[in-house]
Amino acid sequence: MSTRRLTQEQHPIYFSLKAFVKMLRLGLTVTSMTFFIISQAPEPYIVITGFEVTVVLFFIILYMFRLDRVINFIFWPLLDIINSPVTAVFIIIISVLAVTSENTFTVLGGVFGLLAAVCCIADAALIYRKLLFNPSGAFQESPNRI
Repeated sequence: MSTRRLTQEQHPIYFSLKAFVKMLRLGLTVTSMTFFIISQAPEPYIVITGFEVTVVLFFIILYMFRLDRVINFIFWPLLDIINSPVTAVFIIIISVLAVTSENTFTVLGGVFGLLAAVCCIADAALIYRKLLFNPSGAFQESPNRI
């Protein structure tokens, strides 16, 4: 009985560290949004975290079903790496504002939001590292060069 090794192209996304960080980011953002809804926090807190949940879920579905390989006229890692820092900035702003609140659930939402922002930064670093070590297009070295 021989075991077959999967190449990078065939390796499912859900076994990677990137997928773990995205799932953790999704869980923390959903938890933060739930605390904001329970505490009846200001609407921007709920809207920003809700939008982030939607975007992260979109990227997870995109990578899980390999739609990034089908829709190849868009460079998905670039969109993903731009999304992560922008999201981190927005979530840090609303989390700092939420932590200064006097409502306990709003403070908890802010704490989970800060943890989600750390996951956003880690996600951006992982994608950036992958882009550096696995270049494509014009940045890829051809094997004929000496």
